[in-house]
Amino acid sequence: RSTNDYQSEGTGKAFNLPAFDRFVKTYNNGEIIIAEFEKGESFYLIQRGLVQLTKLVHDSNKNLDILKPGEMFGEMAILDNSPRSATCIAKGKVDCLEFTKQNFEVLITGNPPIALMLLKTFCKRILDQKRRYKTLVIDDNSARIADVFCMFNEMNGNNSTTDRRRKFNVNESDIIHWSGLPATVVKDELKRFVASHKIEMFDNYVLVNNIADMQRIVETRSDSK
Repeated sequence: RSTNDYQSEGTGKAFNLPAFDRFVKTYNNGEIIIAEFEKGESFYLIQRGLVQLTKLVHDSNKNLDILKPGEMFGEMAILDNSPRSATCIAKGKVDCLEFTKQNFEVLITGNPPIALMLLKTFCKRILDQKRRYKTLVIDDNSARIADVFCMFNEMNGNNSTTDRRRKFNVNESDIIHWSGLPATVVKDELKRFVASHKIEMFDNYVLVNNIADMQRIVETRSDSK
């Protein structure tokens, strides 16, 4: 996609209504819309343009995703006031609708279809948080790391029982983050998994040779309910 892509397409057209004009904020190429770790008090819907998501990993910024018109970011601020988990940068000229907790009510009461879409997104976020909590309460380190891979598998919606090999586009830092364990502990556990041929580690992805092995580790070594 070109950085000059300033078109409103797909679901983005749903936000091109006069009622939303008061919420529009325009950003130029390279301008930071939200910064990682800052306090979140608003969320954004992209009306036109593209937004690059980056995250600080090992003192360097890693590109996570590019969002297009109709997509949202920063919505966890509405749910739990959590710090920003990534930096969002305008990729070319961008128009965003900025919503705070106060004017969010205007959006959901006046536009039922959009309210439904947001409700589904928020519910998914809440379920993701609950799923992560399930991982964090596992005491056994190997089982917790294994459950991180099981969680990735669930998020990908892959339920195949014929091909149990899985590729996850994550790195060591991602696993450290999702497991909530110290980096040294995670590195040691991953080395054990590699040595036992349960996983293969690469710079930007991990291959789990048999996801059923991870599920068995969780079931046999986990104290979580």
